[in-house]
Amino acid sequence: MSYAGQRMAFWTGVFVFCVAWPAALSVTRYSIAEEMERGSVVANLAADLGLEPGGLAQREVKLDIFHNKKYLDVNKKTGELFVVEKIDREYLCPSKPPSCLLKLDVVIESPLRIFNIELGISDINDNAPHFRRDRVELDVSESATPGERFSLPNAVDPDVGINTVKTYKLSPSQHFTIEIQTGTDGTQYVDLVLTKALDREETAMHNLILTAVDGGDPVRSGTANIIVRVQDTNDNPPRFDKQIYTIDMAENSPIGTVVEKLNATDLDEGPNSELVYSFTLYTSEKTQDVFALNPSTGEITVKGTIDYEDMKFYEMHVEARDKGEFPLQGQCKVVVHVTDMNDNYPEITIQSVKNTVNEDVPVGTVIALVAISDRDTGDNGNVNLYIHDSIPFVLNKSSDGPRHYKLLVSQPLDRESVPDYEITLIVRDSGTPSLSDNETIILHLLDVNDNVPHFPQSFYTIRVMENNAPGALLSSLSVFDPDLHENQYLVYFILEKEIANTSMSMLFSINPENGNLYALKTFDYEMEKDFLFHIEARDSGSPPLSSNVTVHIIIMDQNDNAPVIVSPWRAHGSVVEEKIPRSTDKGSLVAKVIALDVDSVHNSRITYHFLQVTDATLFSLDQYNGEIRTMRMFSYKDPRHLRMVVVAKDNGDPALSATVTIKLSTMETAVKAYSDMTEVPMEYDIFSDLNLYLVIGLGSVSFLLLITILVTIVLKCQKTKPSMVAPPSRNSVISERNSTLADSTLVSNDAYWYSLFLAETRKGKMVVRQPVPKGSRYIVSSIPRSTGMSETSGSATSTLQEYWTSM
Repeated sequence: MSYAGQRMAFWTGVFVFCVAWPAALSVTRYSIAEEMERGSVVANLAADLGLEPGGLAQREVKLDIFHNKKYLDVNKKTGELFVVEKIDREYLCPSKPPSCLLKLDVVIESPLRIFNIELGISDINDNAPHFRRDRVELDVSESATPGERFSLPNAVDPDVGINTVKTYKLSPSQHFTIEIQTGTDGTQYVDLVLTKALDREETAMHNLILTAVDGGDPVRSGTANIIVRVQDTNDNPPRFDKQIYTIDMAENSPIGTVVEKLNATDLDEGPNSELVYSFTLYTSEKTQDVFALNPSTGEITVKGTIDYEDMKFYEMHVEARDKGEFPLQGQCKVVVHVTDMNDNYPEITIQSVKNTVNEDVPVGTVIALVAISDRDTGDNGNVNLYIHDSIPFVLNKSSDGPRHYKLLVSQPLDRESVPDYEITLIVRDSGTPSLSDNETIILHLLDVNDNVPHFPQSFYTIRVMENNAPGALLSSLSVFDPDLHENQYLVYFILEKEIANTSMSMLFSINPENGNLYALKTFDYEMEKDFLFHIEARDSGSPPLSSNVTVHIIIMDQNDNAPVIVSPWRAHGSVVEEKIPRSTDKGSLVAKVIALDVDSVHNSRITYHFLQVTDATLFSLDQYNGEIRTMRMFSYKDPRHLRMVVVAKDNGDPALSATVTIKLSTMETAVKAYSDMTEVPMEYDIFSDLNLYLVIGLGSVSFLLLITILVTIVLKCQKTKPSMVAPPSRNSVISERNSTLADSTLVSNDAYWYSLFLAETRKGKMVVRQPVPKGSRYIVSSIPRSTGMSETSGSATSTLQEYWTSM
C-alpha cells in the first residue's frame, strides 16, 4: 500500500473525542495528520456543538486565519469541518515541539456564539534527513596513526519523534569507520575513525559516502561525500634508473654536447619529490672542468675539451637530493670512455709565391713553393695536396722533400679571358672522417699588347644623300680592343687614296679619337656615284697593333634636276610651230616630245601629259613615249590654228617638270606626214644654198668630232694612275644608264641625232655635233641659216643653256 493510502486509512479511523465543558469554557479538540488532502472531513462540527445542520445556512459562520492562510472551513449544509489548504506541521511548528496545536475560534451569529477549537497536527515521515554540506573535504597526513578521529557534520531532519534521524552508515573502507555519539539533548554526532595506516604513494585520495537514516515508515535517508586527501610526508628517497651509467664519448666533442640525461624518481609529492642533482666529493675537479651537470634536469653536457691523448676515460659520482624537511638522497656513478678521433688538421705552408705575372708567361713557370704537414700518425697523418678547380696550373713534387711541391703554369694564360686566378690548394688526410685544410693564392695577370683592334664588321656600307652639308656626320665606327691601358687606346685615320686626282682626305675626315666619319664637301649624284676606301684603327701599345676596314660610301640621288625637252627643239622661251595637212588621217603622228632627266633611273622616269589643248578630241598624247597623234580626221568646223602645251614630268618626290608649247597650223595642200619625214629624208635641191650650207656644216662637225676623239685618246694614254671609279663621260644627248625608260622614252644617239637633224633642218638650221666639254653631259649645236649663229645646250646644271656663236 502506498504512503498516501496508508495515511487515508489511518485518519479514517481516527479517534475523535470531545469533552463537554461548561458553555463559557468549552473547548472542542480534534487531531489530524499533516498533509491531508483538500476537502478531507475533520469532524461534524454542528453535531459536536449541538447545532442543527440545517440551521447553519441562515447563520453566518467565521473561522480564524493563520499565517495568511485559511486551513479549515465549515459546510453550512452538513455542518462538517473540512480541510481547505494542506497543513504542514514543520511549517506551523518549526521549533519541533512535542505536540503541534492549531487553535481556532468559530464565530456563529444570530444569535452570537463563540466556540474554541484545538486541532492537533500529528507528524508523518514526509522529510528525508539531509546534511548541511553535501561535500566534506578532509586533509589527513599519511603519517597519522590508527585510531585518530576526525569530526564529521551531522544530518538534520525536520520531522519529529520516530521520523527523525535514527542512525548513520559509512561506505565500505579499509582505512576508515564511523562512531556515533549522542549528546545530552539527544542529538547524534558522527566521528570518522582511522583504522589502518595511510600510504599516499599507494592511494592519494579516499572517496567515502556518509548516509543518515531516519526511523519513519517508509525509511528516508540523506547522503554526504567525504573526500579524504592524504597529505604526503617525505618517506621515499630518490632512486636512479641505473646505479652505473657507461657512455662512449668521442674526443673533441663540441661544447654543449649532451653526454647523458640522468633520471631519478621520488614517489613523494610536492617539495618532497623535487630533486637537485650534484657531483659528490668523489668526482675530481678535472672531471668537473670538462663536464657540467644541470642541477634541475640531471643533464650532463660537455663544457671543456675532451682529448683522448690527455685522458682516456672520466668517472663522475652524482647524487639526487629531494627538498623535503628532512631531505633524502640517492646516488649513481657515470663512466665516460673517450674514443680517439682524427682531430688534427693537416696544414699548408706557402714558402714563396708570385702574385703578379705577365699574361704571356711561358708554360712551366714556377708560381709558388708549397709544403704540407699533419701532426697525426698512421692514416690520419697520410696527407695529399691537390688543386681545387680545373685551372691552367699543376702541382709537381719538389726535390726538397716528399711533402714539398712546386705550383707551375701548365697552359698558356690569357688575361682577356681570365684576368685573375684564385688558386685554391687543398690538403686532405686519410682519416675517418678525413680532415682537410685549404690555402688560396691570388694571381693577377699583367696585360701585354696581344690583341689587335677588332671592327664589328669587315665591310661598312654607308649611304649618303646627295647635296649634303659639308661637315655632316656620316657614321660612327667603333672598334673593340680587349687589352688595357695604352694597349687599348685607339687612333683612327683614313688610308690615303686618290680618286680622279682627288685625295680621300679632301673628301672625308675621321675623328682620330672616337671614329666619327664626316663629309668635307657636298656630293652630287650626277658627278659621283660612290667611293671605296679603307679606315685603319691602331692601338698605342708597343709594338702597336692595327686593323682596317673597307668603307663603301654610296651617294643617294635626290630629284634635283628638272627634265629638259630636247625635241621638238625650240629657242629658249619660244613656241614650236608645226604645219599639218587637213587631210591627215586618223592616228597620224603629228609630233613627238622627247625630254631628258640626268637624275637616277627612278627620278628620271618621265611621263607626258597635255597641260593645255585647243581640242581634246582631236589629238592624243602617249604618256610614255610622248607621241602626239590625231584621234580623228579634221572637219571643216575645226579651226585652222591649234595650240597645245605639253608637260614632261619626272618621277621624283617632289616631281619636277618642263613644258613645251606647240602651235599647229593646218594646210589645204597635200604635204607628207611627219611620220614619213622621220623615216625618209626630205629631197633638197643639191645645188641650192641650203644644201650647200648643210654640207659645210656636216663637214665642220665631223672634223671637230675627230679632233675631240684624238685629244681624248691622248689624255687617256698620258694618265699614270687610273682611278678605281671614274665618272662616266657622255658625248651625246642620251645619258648612259643601266636601264631604259618604258615605251621608248629614251632613244639611242643615232636615232636622236637623225630626228633632231630632220626637225632642225625644217627650221632652216644646220645641226652640228660638237665635242663634249669636261663636266658636261651633252652639247647640241644648231646653226640658224638665216642668222649664221649657233646654239649650244649643256647639262652641267641640268638645264638647256643656249650659246650663240658666230659661224
